[in-house]
Amino acid sequence: MALSKNAWLSGLRYKGGGTMITWLLHRIGGLAMVLFVGFHIYSAFLTQQFGSNVGVAINTIYESSYFQIVLYFFVIFHAINGLRIIILDLFPKLLEYQRELTWLEWIIIIPIYGLSVFITIMRLSANG
Repeated sequence: MALSKNAWLSGLRYKGGGTMITWLLHRIGGLAMVLFVGFHIYSAFLTQQFGSNVGVAINTIYESSYFQIVLYFFVIFHAINGLRIIILDLFPKLLEYQRELTWLEWIIIIPIYGLSVFITIMRLSANG
């Protein structure tokens, strides 16, 4: 029995809540890290093989503190959220506490991210 068009679209509808936001941020974070690594390899190739200014321009972008602050968030979030997902997979009885585990995840993420932003800003102000 095939799904109707309306049933398929209802699966994509935003249902709200913190768990849906973490699902979305986890996917965006994974994509951001894959793009970062891909551009990093691409820019290194262009710079080393051709001495291209395009590679230098890409390096300049991801060496900026603003880019690093955003990337730090996605890396930290993706790692901590991945640990939450692993814990829920290993202990299925904890699924009824998913909302509480999501709050615990944010309680862990915020200080770690705040510390990394603080260090980045201090390094930026020390350099100039």
